[in-house]
Amino acid sequence: MKDSFYQYIQDLQDTITSKLESIDGKARFEEDLWERPEGGGGRTRVIQNGNVFEKGGVNISAVHGKLPESMQTYFGVKDADFFACGLSLVLHPKNPFVPTVHANWRYFEMYNQQGEIVDQWFGGGQDLTPYYLFEEDAKHFHKVCKTACDKHHTEFYNTYKKRCDEYFWNTHRNEARGIGGLFFDYCKAKDDFSMKDWYNFVTEVGDSFLEAYTPIVEKRKDLPYTEANRNWQEIRRGRYVEFNLVHDKGTLFGLKTNGRIESILMSLPPYVQWKYDHQPETGSDEEKLIKVLKKPKDWV
Repeated sequence: MKDSFYQYIQDLQDTITSKLESIDGKARFEEDLWERPEGGGGRTRVIQNGNVFEKGGVNISAVHGKLPESMQTYFGVKDADFFACGLSLVLHPKNPFVPTVHANWRYFEMYNQQGEIVDQWFGGGQDLTPYYLFEEDAKHFHKVCKTACDKHHTEFYNTYKKRCDEYFWNTHRNEARGIGGLFFDYCKAKDDFSMKDWYNFVTEVGDSFLEAYTPIVEKRKDLPYTEANRNWQEIRRGRYVEFNLVHDKGTLFGLKTNGRIESILMSLPPYVQWKYDHQPETGSDEEKLIKVLKKPKDWV
């Protein structure tokens, strides 16, 4: 399973970065191969200062070794080894009318002292963070997510959409990070759903990413915008940073497992603002977004 999934995310990384380069038309992904001293490594690809993408990364990693004590405590195990691989991406477009997007698909195994698998699961998802709300874009993104889910179980979309709304919630701000998508974790084999079934589901979602996101980019990337639009984008990016550094499990896991700091913090945007007690004008497009972020909405 781990070999199959690792091959899958390598191929998916190639597919996604190639498509994004063609959309940008200027910038290319720079590749950085790295090794983890405790075992494993990864292939980081970052795009910067493009026509469309101000900063973005599409990274894969496969790491293994002794599970750090902090994570042993978290999982309630002792002297365990682990293997984890996944693809994680974040794209911060230049135009404020193009949403930021995040996606992740991952696989985890844990072993006893005899090297036998004692636990294994999949996780992942994809979610959209607009700075200006175009309802047709939100509906498109969620429709693609639902279509991918429905091929495997009729309850998956509603379940994982709700979990996404709950997970990407900035509790200290009492608002969502974005307009959601899918979030699933600890997807383990059970009587009616094998690990192969989970593999098929997770790869289906991974394969749906470009269909969910790139039509929105193509539609919005050339819209004219003002300095005020840009300022609002950077203020909202600040909330994105807050979530990633305070709440995001992937970031915290990477830091606790001696992950590669440049790859972990790749998700942070290059230009951000924090303005004291900033409030959007009543009746503005900016306020329209905030209202949706305060109460998650059903888009399909």
